Amino acid sequence: MKVTEIECKTALSKSSLPGLSYSLNPYRGCQHRCAYCYAPCVLRIPRDLWETTLEVKVNIPRILEKEVRTKQPGIVGISTVTDPYQPLEQKYRLTRCCLEQLLLHGFPAHIQTKSALVTRDLDLLSRFSDSQVMMSIGTLNDNERRVLEPYSSSIQQRLDAVRMFADSGVRTAIFFGPVYPTITEEDVPIILERFKEAGIMEIWIDRLNLKPGIWENIQKNIHQNPEMVKIFSQQVRQNTQYYIDIQETIRKKGRERNLKIIDAF
Repeated sequence: MKVTEIECKTALSKSSLPGLSYSLNPYRGCQHRCAYCYAPCVLRIPRDLWETTLEVKVNIPRILEKEVRTKQPGIVGISTVTDPYQPLEQKYRLTRCCLEQLLLHGFPAHIQTKSALVTRDLDLLSRFSDSQVMMSIGTLNDNERRVLEPYSSSIQQRLDAVRMFADSGVRTAIFFGPVYPTITEEDVPIILERFKEAGIMEIWIDRLNLKPGIWENIQKNIHQNPEMVKIFSQQVRQNTQYYIDIQETIRKKGRERNLKIIDAF
């Protein structure tokens, strides 16, 4: 992947997402290489470019420092487009530097990631008056995760990270999405129990969104696994009832476990 250092003009953008005032994205492009990622569609960027080029906004902490002095404090979503804890964050530390500025000026921070690297910043996130770490998990099957999310943290690493934050008093949640089509209704109670054991009380659920080019990209990743090809084709392309049924099962089993279920469908 080609890494390009760039300078941005703004750090905080107004957010239209529920519960967020601003969004902040230190990176453009993502090393996790999730086959189902629809960010290129949203940003209207060719998928080949998205998967081969990563822009690092090296000056974003400095720009943010200026903006938080004049903007009205509000919840900042990090990151709404690109994972803020992808591997290069280990080197550049842009997300951490931005958190320092938000903490200093009283801006709440809500993070969504699928990387255990977020635990590095527990010392900062535990000092916010309002912070949340939401971990994205679409399956408990790590073999399937490797196929569709090849450079992300393992499922167990993510669950361990959530547990660490929960034990430290930081609000946690799991973004159960996209729900992998290989998941059956019988699997749901087991999955929810694992999530609850990690210390969360809130789960957002989402389906696999087949925006233009995504199905073709998924096929490239799963073509060597005939069983995944069969199940994905059937549940996503043919069975329009699948996500309706799995959504209702998650709601029902979640209520039985006193878990708050929020639809992102």
